[in-house]
Amino acid sequence: MKFEWDPAKAENNARKHHNNFPFEKARRISPGEVRAARKAIEKKTGQKRKTRGRPAKADKEKFIPTSIRLHPEVLQWAKREAKKQGCGYQTLINEVLLAKAI
Repeated sequence: MKFEWDPAKAENNARKHHNNFPFEKARRISPGEVRAARKAIEKKTGQKRKTRGRPAKADKEKFIPTSIRLHPEVLQWAKREAKKQGCGYQTLINEVLLAKAI
């Protein structure tokens, strides 16, 4: 399917949808402006904004990124078992090692 730009149609759509924003003059908002806007919203609504993302983990729950070399058969077993259990293979390896270590 091929599309062609139609300036007359674009002009009609701009008038119809009141799309007169000068995108060519737009700029990015600085982090300071974002903070100021958030503070203004909190002040106006009287409520603290919810934090986004995952909640922080306790130190004992944090994992340490590491690299390990495994025999290919061990990796195949882990992936096969993880698929049966409906979890990730790295999770399975971690659980097996934890059970043995603790």
